[in-house]
Amino acid sequence: MKDIEVTKITGSVPSTENLPIYYDLYFPENSKQDNLPVILFLHGFKGFKDWGAFPDGCRELSKAGFAVLAINFSLNGVGESMTEFDQLDLFARETLSQDLEDVGTILKALKDKDITAQDFSLDTNTIGVLGHSRGGHTAVAASAEYPKIKCLVTWSAVADYNVRWSDDMISDWEERGVTEIKNGRTGQIMPVKDVVYKDAIENADRLMAVKRVRELDIPALFVHSEGDEGVHYSEAEKLYEHCSAEDKKIELIPDSGHTFNTAHPFEDEEFPEEFATVLSITGNWFQSHLK
Repeated sequence: MKDIEVTKITGSVPSTENLPIYYDLYFPENSKQDNLPVILFLHGFKGFKDWGAFPDGCRELSKAGFAVLAINFSLNGVGESMTEFDQLDLFARETLSQDLEDVGTILKALKDKDITAQDFSLDTNTIGVLGHSRGGHTAVAASAEYPKIKCLVTWSAVADYNVRWSDDMISDWEERGVTEIKNGRTGQIMPVKDVVYKDAIENADRLMAVKRVRELDIPALFVHSEGDEGVHYSEAEKLYEHCSAEDKKIELIPDSGHTFNTAHPFEDEEFPEEFATVLSITGNWFQSHLK
């Protein structure tokens, strides 16, 4: 599909807090289809839409006849630079509830045509969601929350965020109201306030993927690496086992990490074999269930 040109439109829409939700909309220039199904891409924790191979992956998925909408959550801590964590005050209070609200805001913006693809119309009744890691966790909750979402794919998804809080983090929140984590890539010390923990605990029935996946009746694919060092592949197995959808599938990728052997920045001309496989599996799933 290398001969297919993909156009990218960038913009933002205001969140419920009136903060920008930055987005990139990818769509195939030469598509004969006027009413393009939409795939919404959600990044993970300490992530952003422009991380590593994600933009190239979105382009590749778009070539199959989709409009791919990649967003930055409004509180993810990355500002206008698009690649630097220069808003740690926002990152410190990025709750799962606000991430979920951001998805709802984006869905409304699509319906209201606040996000458009120039000469192509978007089929806002045919929307799929793809989420990586924490974004996969949110993608599951969003699929249960918003009926407009018709198809789900997760990459390296967390099943239950409330299992991931360590004793040290909880102690910090109880004693100081904030804990700190290190960004292994940048070396930054990043604060996380207790509001993040309290939100997840108090709203667990709405926010935890392992709970919401029981409500799903849409096609659901769970992709995970057996060598994932950040989120064990048993998380995907848990989501798959608890998923109530009749049409569901789990794909375990051997010998790759949390991002399927990609890194940031991504400057290679070709995708790693494992990431290419994940893209192929994902594209086939959306082709079969979203068109």
